Amino acid sequence: MADFRLIISDPSKKSAFKMEVTGAQANKLFGLGIGDSVQGEVLGLNDYALVITGGSDKDGVAMRRDLPGTVRKRLLLTGGVGYHPKRAGIRRRKSIRGRVISVETGQINLVVEKSGAKPLDEILKATEPDG
Repeated sequence: MADFRLIISDPSKKSAFKMEVTGAQANKLFGLGIGDSVQGEVLGLNDYALVITGGSDKDGVAMRRDLPGTVRKRLLLTGGVGYHPKRAGIRRRKSIRGRVISVETGQINLVVEKSGAKPLDEILKATEPDG
């Protein structure tokens, strides 16, 4: 059975909220990828529309938009998600996770695309993420 940690960012309020989903709610997210829209009703957030912007697997390996599928691969990176070099021109081989949500996914980052009638802090009871 899958369980995910969701980090929901609301750019209009400049705040982020943490939410845990398990069971049937989590199963509805399988197969979605970075850039896909999610209706809030799936997660219990009525009248909301959310966009998946990223995430990581259970080991903390970042998901990357340009890697298709659910696989973990070691790619030679010059920058971007998963690697930030200290100088220009430096390359490094790093493990990166594919863009599609699977059983190995541990955290999913979402951004509010359309707000509902009730604010998120009332719905989620102001559970701000750690740090």
